[in-house]
Amino acid sequence: MQKIVMLSVFLLIGKTSLFATTWLVGPSRTYTAPSQVSNLVQDGDTVLIDSATYNSDVTQWNANNLLLKGTGGGYAHLQANGHNYGGKAIWVINGNNTTVDSIEFSLCACVDHNGAGIRQQGTNLTVKHCYFHDNEDGILTTADTTSDILIEYTQFYNNGYGDGYSHNLYIGQVRSLTFQYNYSHHASVGHELKSRAINNYILYNRFADEATGTASKDIDLPNGGVAIIIGNEIEKGPQAQNSNFMEFGLEGLVNPGPQQLYVVNNTFVNDKPNGSFVQAQTGVSLCKAYNNIFAGAGTAIIADSASIDTSNNFYTSVANAGLVDAANYDYHLLSTSAAINNGTMPGSANSFSLTPAYEYVGLVNESSRFVNNAIDIGAHEYGSPASSVAQVNNEYAVLVYPNPAKGAFTINISALGLGQAKVQLFNALGELIVEKEQVNTLDKVFFDNFNLAGGVYIIRVVGSTRSATKILFIQN
Repeated sequence: MQKIVMLSVFLLIGKTSLFATTWLVGPSRTYTAPSQVSNLVQDGDTVLIDSATYNSDVTQWNANNLLLKGTGGGYAHLQANGHNYGGKAIWVINGNNTTVDSIEFSLCACVDHNGAGIRQQGTNLTVKHCYFHDNEDGILTTADTTSDILIEYTQFYNNGYGDGYSHNLYIGQVRSLTFQYNYSHHASVGHELKSRAINNYILYNRFADEATGTASKDIDLPNGGVAIIIGNEIEKGPQAQNSNFMEFGLEGLVNPGPQQLYVVNNTFVNDKPNGSFVQAQTGVSLCKAYNNIFAGAGTAIIADSASIDTSNNFYTSVANAGLVDAANYDYHLLSTSAAINNGTMPGSANSFSLTPAYEYVGLVNESSRFVNNAIDIGAHEYGSPASSVAQVNNEYAVLVYPNPAKGAFTINISALGLGQAKVQLFNALGELIVEKEQVNTLDKVFFDNFNLAGGVYIIRVVGSTRSATKILFIQN
């Protein structure tokens, strides 16, 4: 169950300097603003930008294989205050294979009302741990059918001019968009996500209007192609400008085929009195929708496809969906929810597994999803950590020895610092093998005599405030 990442690898693309330079930027540095180094950097360089606010600083980046990263425990905040570079964006990125990490982009405006946090004009872009808000567009890209875009662990809020043509983010016709573990909400009249990408992988995100949001559609994929949409929380608020959650190909199926839409294990919640959840253009060859919660008023699926494949979806009112606290947007399942154990294994799409492996955890994070019995319907498995439970990634938080093991092994979880916890063992398919509850984490936990087949297993430890996972290898 490896984490889903970009399908294309950006390593070793193009030439990189043999003597790459790290540039330090900050109020107390030699270079006090990113624009002061943007024309100095060479291919393969790193720019580390101290956590601070950089007022009205806008620029372009032309070198390839750059890492542009905020440091110091917070965002490097590029507060444009209505300024832009070249009539386009705070950062215009012309180079290829750029990574942007831990940067905050805000308050960009320009004459054509498309002032973006980032205008992507190069090939391939990775954005992670960033925050885009109060721009006329969050991210805006040109068309480039050789380009792959990865956006993860990032928040988009209140972007858009308010005209319906500018959005939280707008991806042009690129080869692929992978959009995972993000929170896109309160777009100003525009869409929470608009993408013309040929291949879209929209995985484990939260899209929301909540009480005051005025966004149009949550997900708009106007030109078709292949879209795989798994494990998302998707909420439409009462002030939303458009009653449709998701549309596929409605501006014409101009992307190369096959024209296929996969919508699996999502939780849709409609807080408007009407609407439609999924709408696909006539001519789509396959529309597959499995294990979704469609809560609230509206038509679940509108599609005239050559093949419509729906199974184990849960159509219900918001009040009867069995959600922990729908009024406060907590869409985990209550123990009484009819969604529990009523899903079905969704299979695969062109060798891409449709079985959900992760869950969105707020604000912008994820945790592993483990199936306790049969798979549950919706974006969350019952008993999974709520948003207040932090996933601990420290490799020493859970110690397993011996590892690899034969028949018996011991787990030491004292480093988690929890009074009591639940310890679970899953096989590689996510099936629960054994569970030990109310384990005192000051003790070691012994496992033996389970006659486990050789292979990979996952150990999961869940406490009241923290959780952790560890891989175990069994040798026969």
